[in-house]
Amino acid sequence: MSLHYLALGDSYTIGEAVPAAGRWPAQLVARLREGGVAVDDPQIVAVTGWTTDELSSAMDAASFDPPYGLVTLLIGVNNQYRGRDAGEYRDDFARLLRRAIGLAGHASRVVVVSIPDWGVTRFAHEQARDGAQIAEALDAYNAIARDEAGRAGARWVDITPISRRHPELVAEDGLHPSAQQYALWTEAILPVAAAAVK
Repeated sequence: MSLHYLALGDSYTIGEAVPAAGRWPAQLVARLREGGVAVDDPQIVAVTGWTTDELSSAMDAASFDPPYGLVTLLIGVNNQYRGRDAGEYRDDFARLLRRAIGLAGHASRVVVVSIPDWGVTRFAHEQARDGAQIAEALDAYNAIARDEAGRAGARWVDITPISRRHPELVAEDGLHPSAQQYALWTEAILPVAAAAVK
């Protein structure tokens, strides 16, 4: 029997502006298979622009086939982009995490991935956005996600430093990561995901 894998998120999970094989959930599956893990192609519930509440609404309408051997959750950049309150993010994120754990059947099978820093991108510079302000807001959001993951017993991977070290690894839109940056994320996520599916 191969494991079901559910990837929940937004543009970073659906891989805006990169080929389907370049998305990090697809790259993660390929790497897990190389390591001998029998895992299905990812079921992705993610759309560019989604906030936490929009992901939740989409989950209400989606068809799921639990239990999932692996669930990943990466959400929140659009809450930050729209200037939403961090307290609201905590409440929404905690609810999404509980749902993810329910679909996995156990918290140890859920991997929370941090939000990358879009403030370092060419898009942000061209829009004259305040990179320091974006970084501060995203650090606050990521601290919340890390805290909620820890409370729930889920796993945590911090890919934000990778995004800050490699602002040049973006897709043609100048905003979203390239497949090459997603490969670096996959390197960071792989050992945590491998431990989750054991």
